[in-house]
Amino acid sequence: MLIEITSYNDIDARKLMDIYAESNRENVDYFYPDMSDKRAALALVEERFLGFLKTDFFVHPNSSYYILEEEGIWVSALRLSLVEDCQCRRYYMEAIETRPSFRLKGFASKLVYDVIQKLKAKGPFVLCDCVSKHNEQSLKTHLKCGFQIVSNEGFDYLQNEENPRCYALEYRFV
Repeated sequence: MLIEITSYNDIDARKLMDIYAESNRENVDYFYPDMSDKRAALALVEERFLGFLKTDFFVHPNSSYYILEEEGIWVSALRLSLVEDCQCRRYYMEAIETRPSFRLKGFASKLVYDVIQKLKAKGPFVLCDCVSKHNEQSLKTHLKCGFQIVSNEGFDYLQNEENPRCYALEYRFV
């Protein structure tokens, strides 16, 4: 089942953090390299993540979190922001993640496909993403869902900056 969340207050923080558990553990050493208590550091990483959602992400209108739920378990998630509202709307998609125990089973593709279908019902759009050149699985998922690489240099529409370590990808429905 596809769940759309448009307000921070509607997030089940524990279920969301379970999806991002692996990435959050990786961020412990990045954000808190000197902390010896890794559990406490992980709690700080999760707090920082949720704080970003509350004070940065959801304060922008037309920003949504999409969750794919299977049998009550949140298995995959992504963030979506409308970055250009004109005749052909432009969206920026980011932070696609699937719980490790659910990976390689098509859940990320299903989530992206379901979001694309929801956007198609509203008319023409361009869906953009920025994917690390080292993240082969994410790149395969995007290409499987109909995205095309449009540049060897990614662009983060929310930070308004280029990223040479990423590809710029687009899905067009025009």
